[in-house]
Amino acid sequence: QVQLVESGGGLVQAGGSLRLSCAASGYIRSINAMGWYRQAPGKHRELVAVTTSGSITNYADSVKGRFTIARDNAKNTVYLQMNSLKPEDTAVYYCNGVIRDLITTRDYWGRGTQVTVSS
Repeated sequence: QVQLVESGGGLVQAGGSLRLSCAASGYIRSINAMGWYRQAPGKHRELVAVTTSGSITNYADSVKGRFTIARDNAKNTVYLQMNSLKPEDTAVYYCNGVIRDLITTRDYWGRGTQVTVSS
């Protein structure tokens, strides 16, 4: 089994910063991509940022220029640096990994971490 564990969420004022971390552990053969999604109350889960094994990154238009995704392959960890936070960034942030385990390649998800931005 593979587990993804997020950390770093919390409450911050608008304009502030937070850094999320997500560590993957377990029976991992390789990681194709890791990324972050978010889900606000009453809304669908949406992509925030993703980085592939080839270091290709992709961001939602709403976070470009404010958020930065980074990956430490040696630690199987992905980070999301969030700057200039806005109240509309408030959501539960989920870590996602496209991971090859002992059997197959599949999506794994963390439990989520709450990010609340006050105005």
